Amino acid sequence: MTVFTAPPSAQHFKTLTASELNQSMLQSLGHWDQTTDLWLFAYGSLIWRPDFEYLEQRPATLHGFHRSLCLWSRINRGTPENPGVVFALDEGGICEGVIYRVAADQVKSIFPPLWQREMPSGAYNPKWVDCHSEGSVLSALAFVIDPHTDAYVPSIPLEQLREVIHTAHGMNGACIEYVLQTAAALKHANIADPKLELLVQHL
Repeated sequence: MTVFTAPPSAQHFKTLTASELNQSMLQSLGHWDQTTDLWLFAYGSLIWRPDFEYLEQRPATLHGFHRSLCLWSRINRGTPENPGVVFALDEGGICEGVIYRVAADQVKSIFPPLWQREMPSGAYNPKWVDCHSEGSVLSALAFVIDPHTDAYVPSIPLEQLREVIHTAHGMNGACIEYVLQTAAALKHANIADPKLELLVQHL
């Protein structure tokens, strides 16, 4: 018997204020010396729609985390009443992705809109992680799921997941568009994700 996974209550959903967003961003950039270029790890939509200028893009591997459709999306790809699901980094395993090098003098203009896009409800814990790329280990910022948020959904039965993906629609478009574009972007970047590839076959 398939067990239905209840989405979070729309009643308690709230977004971060402009002040809270700024505080979160400044905290994550706290150790940055303001003169060194920054690396950003991308594993989902940032691969196919970064929406910012960067100096360099490289393939990268992150150990200790994996790409997972484990985040209820109640703004970008769904609504509080009908949430979609989007990718996040969850603990365990390995994640293949890309890293972007952002120029130091562009950080202060690039990061506020990036934070608005990725952190509207504070469901991620932005972390500095060690990424393996082209023989080097580089420290990069990554958006990791906060397992204590009500937006975290570690597993959804396939039947329900298909329904969510097909029916949810948010500010940035349909959930199914997001999933299919991410799968296509990974394939274009020669990144294998067997779990996502299998899901796409069922969509």
